[in-house]
Amino acid sequence: MEIHQLLRLIGRIGAGVDETSTGRAAADAARHALVARGAQAVGPLLRVLTDEDPPVDWTEAAALLRRIGEPALRPLAAVIAAAPTPTAAVRAGWTFSGLELHSPTAYAPALAHPHPRVREAAAHALQQRGPAALPAARLLLPLLADPVAEVRAGAGWALADAGPGVLPLLREVRRARAPAGVRRTALELLAAVGGPAALDARDAAAVRRLIRARAPGEVPEPMHLCGPWFALPTGDLPAVLDAFGLSGAERVTMRLGASAWRHDQHSGAAHGACARMYVSPVLDGWTLVFGTATGEAHRPAGEPPGGAVLRRCTALSRRFGTAHWYGARCADDWSAWCFAERGEVVRFYDATYPEQTAGARHPAEPADALPHEAAFADGAFADVDALVAEAFLASYEAVTRDLGIAGPRTAALVAGRASVNPLALGPATRAEGAAVLALTACGRTFGHPPGALRV
Repeated sequence: MEIHQLLRLIGRIGAGVDETSTGRAAADAARHALVARGAQAVGPLLRVLTDEDPPVDWTEAAALLRRIGEPALRPLAAVIAAAPTPTAAVRAGWTFSGLELHSPTAYAPALAHPHPRVREAAAHALQQRGPAALPAARLLLPLLADPVAEVRAGAGWALADAGPGVLPLLREVRRARAPAGVRRTALELLAAVGGPAALDARDAAAVRRLIRARAPGEVPEPMHLCGPWFALPTGDLPAVLDAFGLSGAERVTMRLGASAWRHDQHSGAAHGACARMYVSPVLDGWTLVFGTATGEAHRPAGEPPGGAVLRRCTALSRRFGTAHWYGARCADDWSAWCFAERGEVVRFYDATYPEQTAGARHPAEPADALPHEAAFADGAFADVDALVAEAFLASYEAVTRDLGIAGPRTAALVAGRASVNPLALGPATRAEGAAVLALTACGRTFGHPPGALRV
């Protein structure tokens, strides 16, 4: 049967023309036949993939090209390099990243392709494979010196996601006569993938020198918010570390500290979310402490969720006069905050547990509804087209943010009115002192969580 006839059989199912068991069986047989044609089927499938109005759903063509594997690699690279439309480029890149290959080293020609989009796509494809990409790790090393920043970054991410198995290769690069930029990147990756234990004394000293070189004059950047943080009106770093029971403080860049907090909130490692805390420099008069201390992470059985936070804020306010706690999550609309003054909690709110709300409304809070009151009812968009609903919600969030109405990440808006909004950090933010990363009681027992961090 001709290739166009096989595609037509698959298209009948996609269009709902023949959804009988016989029709579905015929479509499956057509898919197997197209994969069996291998290189012969690649051209027709690529035409479907890049067609703005294809006769067969483009995802069918993408899945078949992925199954065909290596014969589709070079043709897809050509499409990525000279895609007729942005849509075609995206589709080709998605297909390219999931090709079924005998070995990840089959991406070698793409990693050395003259077009940077292809090199970047190949690095991304290896990153998608995680530790399975380790056999191709050495092929990524030249890309660490690529003239295009996106390609260099992609190679670094792929090496980091290859996991601990890449550490011997990175140590080899550190001792080789590689360009200075490549050796520096290898050092950052060693620290990120293996943690402090992966560094010998010479490299550990080099990381500290790198941080000392980058930290002075570092411009604050907006942070990705996902998790809890405290705000204290003090510049007494030793007192802050003592108040949270932190030790082993290491000076870091603000970028590294923010990266650690973000990483830890999504860590799947045991005690990954409560092993360390990032203490910021003094930002517009406030020291921010990001993370979960051991006391909040492991509260006594039966204690209300807010109990540990209330105790912590009470103790902090006795010591520093004022203590704020905030919480926000990137996966949903959760927001929470607590304000304590001179040893007394004056306001506590958690959108997940509104029944625990305590104290009078704070002047920094939204004037109308709190987050749990402002949410849309379940099923509010059940009869609305998905794209329309998505566009509306995006516009709604923008308006609530601009007008200060309760909604997603309300805690950040409250923080901006009462202390410092981490989302609004930037060149205008006054930064004094040093940023540090320090271990909690859990961290002293279990060590730093593994994973890549940005320096």
